[in-house]
Amino acid sequence: MSQISFSESAINHIKNVKSKPQNKNKFLRISVSGGGCSGFQYIFSLDEKTNNEDINLIENKELLAVTDKTSLPFLTGSNIDYVKDLGACYFKVNNPNATNNCGCGSSFSI
Repeated sequence: MSQISFSESAINHIKNVKSKPQNKNKFLRISVSGGGCSGFQYIFSLDEKTNNEDINLIENKELLAVTDKTSLPFLTGSNIDYVKDLGACYFKVNNPNATNNCGCGSSFSI
C-alpha cells in the first residue's frame, strides 16, 4: 500500500496523459525540491526511466506514478488531486505535513 493516495480525478488524468502515443511508456514523477516561496516545492514531471531510489506509488497493469526516497518523507500521508478550475487545471497536493503553503499551492514549509 502506498503512503501517498491519489484521487480518482488524478488517476484518470494520468491515464489520459499516458493514452497519447508519445507518452505510452511514461509515468508521473512527483518530487520535492528546495526552493519556492515557502521553502520546498512540488515538482511534477513525466519520466520513462526509474532508478534504484524510486518508489512506485500507483500501478494498475502499468506504472503510473513514482517518487524518490528523498521526497517520500515530505509527501507521506498526502493526497494528490487533479483540479479543474475556471482558469487552470493542475495537480493539488493535500499535504498534512505542510505547516505553511504559498498562495499558488506549489510550495510549502514543514
